Amino acid sequence: MGRNPDSVAGQPNYPVVMTLAAGAIFLSILDATVANLAVTDMHDSFPGASVTDLTWVISLYAIVFASFLAPAGRLADVVGRRRLYVVGMGLFTVTSLLCAVAPNLPTLLVARALQGLGAAAMIPASLAVVLADVAPQRRGAAIGLWSAAASAAAAAGPSLGGILIDAVGWRSVFFINVPLGIALLVGIRAVRGSTRTGQGLPDVLGTVLLAAGTGLVVLGITQGQEWTWDDVRVLGCLVGGLVLLALALVRAQRHPRPALQTRLWRSRVFALANIVSFFFGAALYAWLLVGALFLVDVWQYSRISAGLSMSPGALLSAVVAALVGRSLSRRSPHLVVFCGAMTLVAAGLWLSLTLSSQAALWSMWIPVGLLAGAGIGAVSTGVSSAAALSVEPADFAGATGLNMAVRQIGGALGIAALAAILPAQTSSEPAPYSHVVFFSCATAAVAGLLGLGFSQRRSRPKPETGQAAAAATAAVAENVSGKGAEL
Repeated sequence: MGRNPDSVAGQPNYPVVMTLAAGAIFLSILDATVANLAVTDMHDSFPGASVTDLTWVISLYAIVFASFLAPAGRLADVVGRRRLYVVGMGLFTVTSLLCAVAPNLPTLLVARALQGLGAAAMIPASLAVVLADVAPQRRGAAIGLWSAAASAAAAAGPSLGGILIDAVGWRSVFFINVPLGIALLVGIRAVRGSTRTGQGLPDVLGTVLLAAGTGLVVLGITQGQEWTWDDVRVLGCLVGGLVLLALALVRAQRHPRPALQTRLWRSRVFALANIVSFFFGAALYAWLLVGALFLVDVWQYSRISAGLSMSPGALLSAVVAALVGRSLSRRSPHLVVFCGAMTLVAAGLWLSLTLSSQAALWSMWIPVGLLAGAGIGAVSTGVSSAAALSVEPADFAGATGLNMAVRQIGGALGIAALAAILPAQTSSEPAPYSHVVFFSCATAAVAGLLGLGFSQRRSRPKPETGQAAAAATAAVAENVSGKGAEL
C-alpha cells in the first residue's frame, strides 16, 4: 500500500482532516435547526406568503436531506470521498448564498431544496474522509469528535439562530455558511486524492426511485397532521412512496451497480441497527421538539431563552458522544445502546411526572436535560458503531447514508406523532406535553431493548475490517425536524 501521510498518528494533517469532517457535519445539522426561528421574520420580506408557505423553507431542507442520504452514501463509495465532499460542500455553499439573497419565496424554496441535497452529500463524504485519512488507532476518537460536532450543531442552532435573527435578520443565518464553506473547500486540498472502486456510477433510475420514494414517505408523515391523515395528498404520498421504495428494492436486487446495497441487510446486526435507528429517531425528534414547544407555550419563554435552556443537555450529548467514540472499540455497543436508551427513558419519566405550569428551570428542567443528553449521546454513537461493525470498509459511506436515512424517517414519524397527540390549538396545560414525552419514552425503550441484540454472536470480520469498523460511528445526535419551524 502507498504511504498516506494523513493516516499517520501525530501528523500535522490530523487536525485538518478532523476540521474538514467535523465542519461538514456541523454545517449540515446546523442548517436543519438554525433557520427554525426565521419563519416569522421572513414574513416581513415576503408579505404575500402564508405561514404555511414559509414553513416549507424548513420542510424542504429536511425532506431532500432525508431523501438523498442513502444515494449519496453509495456515491461516496463509488466516486470517491474527496470528489463528493467538494461537490456537496460547493453546492451547499453556493445555495446558502442564494438563500441569503433570494428576492422571492420560490427562489428561496428552490435554493433551500438544493442546499439539502448538498448537505446529504457532505455527511457520508465527511465520514469517509475520517475513515480513510486518520490512522486506525485514532479513528475511535476521530469519529467520536465527528459525532460530537453534530450534537454541538443541534445545541447551537436555536440560540445562534435567535441571536442572528434578532441582531441582523433572517438572511444572516444563511450568510454565515458562505465563509465557512469556502474555508472548508480550501482545506480539502490537504486530503489525499480520492480512491474509487473502479465501478461505474450507481443505477440512475434506481437512485431516482430511492430518493423519490423516501421523500414522499417523509413528506406524507410530516404533513399528515396539517393536511389530515385521510387527505388524498397524504395517502398518495405514503402509498406512492412505498411503491417507489419497493420498486427501488426490486431493481437493486437485479442491477449490477445498485443504488442501494441491499446485501448490507444480509447482516443481522446491520439490519437490526437500522430498526434501532428508526425507533431512536422517533424518540429523539419528538423529545427535542416537545421540549421547545413546552418552554414557549407553557412557561412563556422567548425562543432564544428556550434554545439556551435546551443547550446544556445537547452540549453534554456532544461530550458523551466524543467519550464513547474513544472507548467504544473496547466494549460491546449493546450495553452502550441499552444503558443510553434507559437513561433517556428515566429522564422522560422524570420529566413527564413533574411537568407543571410553574417554571422549574434549575430544579427540574436542566437536570432532566443533562440526563437525557447523556443518554442521547451514548445511543447515537453506539448504534452507529454497531452498524459499522457489520460492513466492509468499502461500504462505510453507503451504510452511513442508509442508516441516517432510516433515522430521518423515524424522526418524521416522531414529529407526526407529536402533532397528533398535541391539541390543534396552542395549549398552556402540561398534560398533552407529558403524553408526548411518554411516547418518546416508549420508542426509546424499544430502541434500547432491540439494541441488546447487538450482543448476539455475529460473523467475525477480517482483522483490518474489524479495526476500522470498530471505530466507525456515524451518529447524528442532532437535529430537530424541519417542522420545528412551527414553534
